[in-house]
Parts: sequence; structure tokens; C-alpha cells
Amino acid sequence: MEPAWLVPSALAFGALVGAAIVLVVVAAHQRAARVAALVETTLPDGIDAVLDAIRSAGLVVDPSGNVLKASPFARQLGLVSAGEHLVHPELEHLVTEARRHGEPQEAELTLTRLPGSEATVALGVRAAPLGGRYVLVLAEDHTEGRRLDDMRRDFVANISHELKTPIGAVGLLAEALDAASADPARVRHFAGRLTKEADRLGRLTQDIIELSRLQATDALESSEPVDVRSVVDTAVDRNRVGAEARGISLVVRGGKHAQVLGDETMLVTAVDNLVANAIAYSPDGSRVGIGTNADGGSVEIAVTDQGWGIADDELDRVFERFYRVDQARSRRTGGTGLGLSIVKHVVQNHGGDVRVWSQVGSGSTFTIRLPEFEARPDTRSVPVPATPRGDTR
Repeated sequence: MEPAWLVPSALAFGALVGAAIVLVVVAAHQRAARVAALVETTLPDGIDAVLDAIRSAGLVVDPSGNVLKASPFARQLGLVSAGEHLVHPELEHLVTEARRHGEPQEAELTLTRLPGSEATVALGVRAAPLGGRYVLVLAEDHTEGRRLDDMRRDFVANISHELKTPIGAVGLLAEALDAASADPARVRHFAGRLTKEADRLGRLTQDIIELSRLQATDALESSEPVDVRSVVDTAVDRNRVGAEARGISLVVRGGKHAQVLGDETMLVTAVDNLVANAIAYSPDGSRVGIGTNADGGSVEIAVTDQGWGIADDELDRVFERFYRVDQARSRRTGGTGLGLSIVKHVVQNHGGDVRVWSQVGSGSTFTIRLPEFEARPDTRSVPVPATPRGDTR
């Protein structure tokens, strides 16, 4: 007969083995649950709908750095790779900091749009923990605002530089007048120079005001049909006296009375600037041509001079503020360097474009192209026969 202690020992050993097996099974289950939680990609309720609806860039990153969801704008900005990961290390660092500290992190970042590209995008980024596992990243595009700030700073710097010359000249001429008070001939000479500089300062100030108005978002608060031939005739009349004083003939071609939708005063200013420029840069006794043409839903106004022309490397810069092809001639003619910039903004505000063709020694042609306005026929009235093409009445 077996000893009495053998049975209790066997029972105890069986109980220990059973407990160990239970513990192993429970531990395995818990580990499996943790692994399942790590690979689970289900986002909190409502996040999908929010990211699809917002206009800013938004995305959700999991603990492994995978982008689980991204808004269309985030992909448009190139923040997410084809493998659904963050493209930029700066964003990865911000996400890591938000996860490590457990609180939102913010930063202003300048990121490249494409690898190896010089084009950049300025973003205001905020990364915040979302639940216990995810990080929500929201990015606002500040590129346009920064561009406007840079433009504003450049504009102020340019204005300061351009105003120094006439203001300094006025001060010197005032001193010269005081010193020549006993000589009537010199007084008249300096007074004439003073008047010329004052006029230049006035034109510069007016052009600055005009350009600032054109850059406003409400530059075209009210638009109405404008007759293009009337715009051209008004601009030519404004410059006729100055042209005749130098023996320059103004030749207008194209009699079709096409219409565009916009502001007549602005359009006259644009064409006036082109005609005045053509006269200023043309030799005495030459000719300036102004032509209009309407075809294919657009209206063109071309101004051609017989000046020295513009070099190829300067063609792309002629519409910049304060840029002058010929500095010496601009000083003699009193140009402000803003005329072509005003032309460009007027045309863009009207949904058109302005181009320049030039050849050194052969003159230049500036062409404004605008969408043609065609009034809808009033079906309640009696139909009127269409005017044949080519009739310029």
C-alpha cells in the first residue's frame, strides 16, 4: 500500500500545474489584446467626417508613425507620402513631442512642397494627443499671408527709396532759391526746377495711391459694360498734346466697338499709361500705334512704339514696381516706375493679361487682352439683325 502522503502531494502538484497553465493562458490573452490594440486602426467617432469637411490640412498619426487619415488639403500640400507616412521630419518631431509631453505643441514651419524643389509652403502647425494613442495634426497655410507681408515690406522700402530723390531735390532747390534771392533769372530757373520736382512728387504719390487701391480685394465693387474704343479714344486724347509737342503721331486702328465688363476709369488709366510710356520712350518725329481687335471671345488693345526696345533679360521685369529699363530717360521724363505695374493690376482685376513683345532697335508692343462682354439678347424685344463682321460703325 502506497504511503498516505503520496495522494495529497499529487493533488497539490496538479493544482500548481493547473494554476500555471491558467496564468500562461491569461498572460497570452492579455498580450494578444495589447498587440491587437496596437494594430487597431479604428479612429475615434467623428474624426473621419471632420477631416473630410475641414478646408485646412489635417491628419491623424498612430504610434507607429502611420498616417491613418488625412484631409484632401493635407495631401495637396504634400504632407503625406504614398506609403501613408509623414514626409517632413519637422512634422514627425512635432508629433513626437506632443506624444511625449501629452499636451498640444505648436510651431511655424517652412516646408518644401516637393523633394528637391525650391517651392516652399509656410504652415502654422498644431499637434495634439487624440485619445491615448493617436496624434491629431492641423496645419494652416500661411504662404499667401507671408507673401503679402514680404510684398508690403518691399513696397515700403521701395517707396522710401523713390521718395528720397524728389524730396532731397526740393530741399536743395529751396536752399538755392534762398541763396539766389537777389538774382531774378536764377530765381526763375530754380523755381522752374522746384515746380518740376513737386509735380514729380505729386505723380509718384498719386501712382502709389492708385496702385494701393488696385491691390485691394474690392477694387471692382461695381462693374458695367465698357466700350473699348471709347477707352482708347479717351487715353489717346489725354496724350495728344504731349505727343504733338515732340512731333510724334498717334495712329489709332480698329474701329470695332467691342465691350468688356469692368471699370472704365481704371481701363482708361491702364491704356493711358501704355500710350504715355510709348511716347516717352519714342524718338521725336516717330509714330505710336494703338490698335484694337475683338475675336474669339477676347478683346485686345495693342500699343506699339518705335523706341530702342527692351532686352530679352529685362522683359520679365518691366511690370515690377519701380523697375525702369532706362534709368536716365525715366529721370528726364519724370517717370515714377509704377505705370506698368498699375497696368498689370488693372488688367488682372478685369480677368485679363498683359504681354510685351520687344526687339532692341525695333521698338516694343504692349498688348492688353480682356474677356469680351456679350450682352444676352432680350427675348421680349423685337429681334434686330446682327451687324456683319467688319462693319465698324
